[in-house]
Amino acid sequence: MTIQKSMKGQRVVVLGGSGFLGSHLCERVLGDGAVRVVSVDNYITGNADNVAHLRGRPGFEELRQDITEGLSVDGPVDYVFNMASPASPIDYAKLPLETLRVGSVGTENGLKLAEAKGAVFLQASTSEVYGDPLVHPQREDYWGNVNPIGPRACYDEAKRYAEALTMVYGRSRGVKTRIVRIFNTYGPRMRLNDGRVVPAFVGQALRGEDFTVFGDGTQTRSFCYARDLIDGIVRLALSDEMEPVNIGNPREMTMIQFAEAVRAAAGGGGKIVHKPLPKDDPKQRQPDITRARQLLGWEPRVPLEEGLRETIAWFRSVAARGSTP
Repeated sequence: MTIQKSMKGQRVVVLGGSGFLGSHLCERVLGDGAVRVVSVDNYITGNADNVAHLRGRPGFEELRQDITEGLSVDGPVDYVFNMASPASPIDYAKLPLETLRVGSVGTENGLKLAEAKGAVFLQASTSEVYGDPLVHPQREDYWGNVNPIGPRACYDEAKRYAEALTMVYGRSRGVKTRIVRIFNTYGPRMRLNDGRVVPAFVGQALRGEDFTVFGDGTQTRSFCYARDLIDGIVRLALSDEMEPVNIGNPREMTMIQFAEAVRAAAGGGGKIVHKPLPKDDPKQRQPDITRARQLLGWEPRVPLEEGLRETIAWFRSVAARGSTP
């Protein structure tokens, strides 16, 4: 496999560029020497503050566009990264139709842009394509166990459709496509109220509240720090691998163990209290990253304890400024 060394000199479009991961990607490729980075967002779940520190840097641009209504970027483009979608349970519960549309119409508009520009297109997919898995850990050749009509279906099925669409454009139209399946990721610029477990536990710890654990707390997740995740995404984009690749941290832990890890990192938090497990909540989540290691030379580097310290420090700094992430 051929892997280009960096994004130096490249022209990049990031759909969903003001989101949690999109903003980290914009920052990374600019740091790698990309000569043009265009963040495209309609700010429905993204936050313009996430890229405020990039404004004024040579080559960085922002476009306010809803990619489900059309997508237009002037000039040459080498890479299109599709990071655009509501990605938290709270967001896609409030925005189910928008989630389906951005995964279908929005993804195809991104593919059409890549096709017109002769660019590489990378689709940010998710471990949710595996549903509540019956195979553990999850490998890319596992087809999943997904409820197509459940409360999470708008997100799960949008991502599964986006993968199918991306593969069709790659196979039948010759677009240079990549698919990354992202497992649980955390880090600075998450929203405290986005419904995911990392900001939920961190917020509870910082406020001295009890940790809310759904079910009996034995369900598992694997947490990857944003910097590691983005490195894997960039490596995949620079490769020539068309088939999906898992990017995540294979260190698996129960929700109870994770609550205790947050307590230790934050130095606070109350007892663990249990609430009913939401419908279709996966009982296990752990990536098999064999392909990422073999094809991309990638594996996570940041230990959970270090990543949590950096994440908690960021949330504290935001609170000290009197703003709400």
